[in-house]
Amino acid sequence: MSWFVTNTIAAFLLPPLSLLLVLALGLFLLYRRRRFAKPLLLAAFGLLWLASTPYFADGALHLLEARTTALRKPLQNANAIVILGGGTYFHAPEYAGQDTISEAALVRLRYGAKLQRETGKPVLVTGGKPLGNSVSEAQQMRASLEQDFQIPVCWTEDQSDNTFENARYSFQTLQKAGIKKIYLVTHAWHMPRSADVFRRAGFEVVEAPTAFTTRYQTNLFAFLPNAEALRDSKIFVHEVIGLLWYRVRLAISNI
Repeated sequence: MSWFVTNTIAAFLLPPLSLLLVLALGLFLLYRRRRFAKPLLLAAFGLLWLASTPYFADGALHLLEARTTALRKPLQNANAIVILGGGTYFHAPEYAGQDTISEAALVRLRYGAKLQRETGKPVLVTGGKPLGNSVSEAQQMRASLEQDFQIPVCWTEDQSDNTFENARYSFQTLQKAGIKKIYLVTHAWHMPRSADVFRRAGFEVVEAPTAFTTRYQTNLFAFLPNAEALRDSKIFVHEVIGLLWYRVRLAISNI
């Protein structure tokens, strides 16, 4: 299934569009099937409120992050560091209009650079051109690691368009070097799905998550809806759908 088709389907399943569609259906039925309209309107309003509330959105991400743990010293040994791509900052004006790494990718690279300095292990960056951009995510990441962090990159995997392909193509690359045990670097909420597909691809994975969801304090503002919380809820639903889809995909392939 192509990246465009996959993400088109996902757009209809993820908030806020999925909830807005439920709301629209409730409004449509309001003067035709009032008995069905009211529950739909209440459900859409309630779910949209919860999805936009930091306390509940953070709690949802914590459910994912609880399935992994931050690395602690002494570090478990592995033979390479794999850093997953996190999107592109397109046509960045302050970089002469060139494509460069996104904020999410920068967070992963920063921790990957720290891990490389502590372990001295070689680095593979992985990420293709899912939107058809001229420079792959992996090439952007390599440039940033080498220029901004002074960290050498040994392998650049730039054919993949999703996490499943990140795992498959990275394994093909590192298998040639005789490497199967890796540190896997990505966001903590992304780690359960990533670690699962990388293990299924053939790797022995040492999870190296970063960017855990934390809060300075819980106060009134944690219960007031905002756009950032809605984004976090979208991330949570996306990851849950991804976990379910990969299991369905595996089950189909084993038939």
